[in-house]
Amino acid sequence: MVTSLANLLRVADIAEIEQLIRTALPGSEVSVQDMAGGDHLYAHVRAPQFSGLPLIEQHRMVNSAVDHLLGPGRPIHALKIKTEAAG
Repeated sequence: MVTSLANLLRVADIAEIEQLIRTALPGSEVSVQDMAGGDHLYAHVRAPQFSGLPLIEQHRMVNSAVDHLLGPGRPIHALKIKTEAAG
């Protein structure tokens, strides 16, 4: 019997991901939602660290907080990000 690889992967823990982003960006407001099946996520992050930074840098900061969970064979297959500067 063949088992799909998708069935073997660990599903992303939303609370863990939110905490990882909050830890990387102290003072941030973070909301992560499952968009499909537990591995396609949407993160809305509002952080003072984003002030004056280009959008691409803001997204890099969020991605770096969860980089070890992103990619093939890992809990997050896709992460859609919306960022805002707080303050």
